[in-house]
Amino acid sequence: MAYWLLKTEPDSWSWDQQKKSGAKGEPWTGVRNPGARVHMNAMKKDDLAFFYHTGGEKQVVGIVKVTRAPYPDPSDEAWPLVDVAATEAVPKPVTLAAVKAEPKLAEMVLVKNARLSVQPVTAAEWKLVCKMGGVK
Repeated sequence: MAYWLLKTEPDSWSWDQQKKSGAKGEPWTGVRNPGARVHMNAMKKDDLAFFYHTGGEKQVVGIVKVTRAPYPDPSDEAWPLVDVAATEAVPKPVTLAAVKAEPKLAEMVLVKNARLSVQPVTAAEWKLVCKMGGVK
């Protein structure tokens, strides 16, 4: 299993909306960055991802599971989509400031390239961010 971080503006697609989409989930749309496309194409069914609110929040608020591997976006087949479903909320949202303050996360893509909308997360980073957020 691989781990990821998916960024979204809460005004466009929020954690509450993601939860309401149910077990089937929703397509992760709007990705138009070549680097993010590479990461989306590497996703597999059952991978997990942090759900990250950008904008004024800048924090990990939930965890989603990839329910459908990459497939062409019907609006532009040059770009992939994956379907994701909410699995659990992060009890104590983990802010970007908290991630940057943790020396063990200094190499995390979120710290090095915060603008990238789809990012890989190492197993060690996943475990630590989950711990910071109170995820069991």
